Amino acid sequence: MLKVLKFGGSSMASAAQYAKVKAIVEADESRRVVVVSAAGKRGPEDHKITDLLYLCHAHLRYGVSCDSVFGMIAQRYLQIRDELGLKTDLEGELERIRADMESGMSEAALASRGEYLSALLMADCLGFEFVDATRWLRFRMDGTVDQDWSYAALRELAAGKRIVIPGFYGALADGSIHTFSRGGSDITGALAAAALEAEVYENWTDVSGILMADPRIVENPESIPQVTYAELRELSYLGAQVLHEDTIFPVAEKNIPLNIRNTNDPEHPGTIIMERFEENEASGDERRFITGIAGKKDYAVVSISKRGLSSEIGALRRIYEIFENHGLAVEYTPNGVDTYSLVVSGSKLEKVVHSIVAQLQEKLAPDEVLVTKGLAIVAAVGRRMANRPGIAGRIFSALGREGINIRLISQGPREVNVILGVDNADYAKAVRVLYNSFVK
Repeated sequence: MLKVLKFGGSSMASAAQYAKVKAIVEADESRRVVVVSAAGKRGPEDHKITDLLYLCHAHLRYGVSCDSVFGMIAQRYLQIRDELGLKTDLEGELERIRADMESGMSEAALASRGEYLSALLMADCLGFEFVDATRWLRFRMDGTVDQDWSYAALRELAAGKRIVIPGFYGALADGSIHTFSRGGSDITGALAAAALEAEVYENWTDVSGILMADPRIVENPESIPQVTYAELRELSYLGAQVLHEDTIFPVAEKNIPLNIRNTNDPEHPGTIIMERFEENEASGDERRFITGIAGKKDYAVVSISKRGLSSEIGALRRIYEIFENHGLAVEYTPNGVDTYSLVVSGSKLEKVVHSIVAQLQEKLAPDEVLVTKGLAIVAAVGRRMANRPGIAGRIFSALGREGINIRLISQGPREVNVILGVDNADYAKAVRVLYNSFVK
């Protein structure tokens, strides 16, 4: 059995966190491949190493000394090494990085050094072999990953070994360093798990799995024990802070379970993410048909009303073309017999609203175009909602009892979510009502 583990920035922040990682890895013989991020914040006033590296590059670009900033980076890693009693030649590594900076090091290459240094230290700490990401993670020139090449290279490099890999970056065909977007170490871990056909991909962070609701709104929300990839996608799209959205695809393709765990609470089972679960959907607590609750504020709704609009061939296409030509994505389209309503970003609509309304009137001759602003979207997501009668009614009743006016309702045929529109002012209250009614 093989497990691939990825540890985020909070797990790499200090010597004490390294010690926790070491204990986690050594607790299970199958944990043989470890992917790490750059050192994160040790507290609210601290800095992420990657942020400091980007700042160094900005200083150099404008001819400003970055000695003090680079000194902070060096001090952090030297402190971790010395407190753990490791032997890594960090002085030599830091000297080489500093020399490369002076000779025109690319932004991507410099930004990647946080993960590089973290991986060197973690390999030393664990007694594992260090494998640089440039040796196996190959990007095409368009920035996409060459999975076939990369997977074959990692299988060869990892065969029979225990290894530590830096996340976030790889190399183009010419050998130059290329990075993912921020948070890309999650993707590195998922690609490694897929390449090695791991039994599970453990993603270790500072929370005990994916939370059922935003902790800034709901006090101490429970974590989700099990969630499908489809549910995760819905929650992520609707604003839940979960994983980098590209993380799920490599492991989903291989149907590898993804386990979100907490480095600071390693006994907690966290959240398991899979394509599907073999379970009796009718069993369990009847209230627990909701997997998670998520949402966003500051939407706007453009409603086009005209007698017989829904039977007018090509009407919806013309409406979408107008929004597309203005660079405006349509999030949802709840419709009636004579009305099409389009939910869009309120801030983006604000810049083009007069032009859009004018073109709608010109091309569709509607009876009315109504723009409603200040709308929040709240979604209850859950695979257990499918084919279960009365779910939407119970949700509406719970909100109605608390005096929350529902401005919009949308549910697709898969029944994996119920999407509601409420006033911005009712957003937090609506999330709490749903959580308290169906989770607590």
